[in-house]
Amino acid sequence: MRGVGVVEFGGPEVLRLVELDEVNAGPGQVRIRVHAAAVSPTDTHHRIGSRAAALAKDPPPYIPGMDAAGVIDEIGDGTETDLSVGDAVMAMVIPKASHGAYRESLVLWADAVARAPVGSSHAEASTLPMNGLTARLSLDQLALRPGQTLAVTGAAGCYGGYVVELAKADGLRVVADASAVDEALVRRLGADIVVPRGDDVAASILAACPGGVDGLADGSVQNELVVSAIRDGGAYASVRGWAGTGERTITFHTAWVREYDRRADLLDRLRAQVEAGALSLRVAAVIDASAASEAHRRLEAGGARGRFVIAFP
Repeated sequence: MRGVGVVEFGGPEVLRLVELDEVNAGPGQVRIRVHAAAVSPTDTHHRIGSRAAALAKDPPPYIPGMDAAGVIDEIGDGTETDLSVGDAVMAMVIPKASHGAYRESLVLWADAVARAPVGSSHAEASTLPMNGLTARLSLDQLALRPGQTLAVTGAAGCYGGYVVELAKADGLRVVADASAVDEALVRRLGADIVVPRGDDVAASILAACPGGVDGLADGSVQNELVVSAIRDGGAYASVRGWAGTGERTITFHTAWVREYDRRADLLDRLRAQVEAGALSLRVAAVIDASAASEAHRRLEAGGARGRFVIAFP
């Protein structure tokens, strides 16, 4: 069984096809024949060795990947699930050693797996789990009420785009940043106000929302550069662990998506929102597993407006 992994850490060129042992579903588990695995910045950090110390106790190859889509081909004995063999599904994966999404066959707990949106390709479905759940977690942490105002940085990215769309579905007013080339995209995603992206985005947000916004989801990881855009007593959501300084009674949150591991119920809600047209699935390109390093190169080059997806036909 094939996977894409690293034996030694480094640049995109260290990714290679590797042979892995076959796996079977046990009680409470299902096995997915993976057809698509979306590539995220977390995967590139994994590849360069940012988690090397945690992986040291396990032998290589190390398999990255947090997003998988494919077809269920085995259900473990005694597993309680409404899923069936042959169902098209998607799942978020928490990588550990050789257990990552970049592999042809993957065993997961059944409560981590949800049906893929009807009408979506495997590649499209693979772009939803990790980023969609992270966006949902950020909004749940911010806990804004309908009618309140949320600012989103990095709104054209995958996380930021899902935050914009989910926030609109939650009844929030959204002010989002965008470059000139991305403004139309961010407006299509649902932003009520679009301001220019850049290091002075806080000033632009304040010009549009005097007194500051109620909450801010910082997809572009600008940290202290954007806090001034939040009103006293407002809230900030980080995707990279920045905890702020606690100034002006602002509440700082960090969206560690592991908190929503094995939450197929939430993933199923996202599926329903895709089917209802509230969420968009954006694929930048589909790249065969044999050329996985190219997916990492293109992601790190920047500018993609969607996920690169590794395919296992």
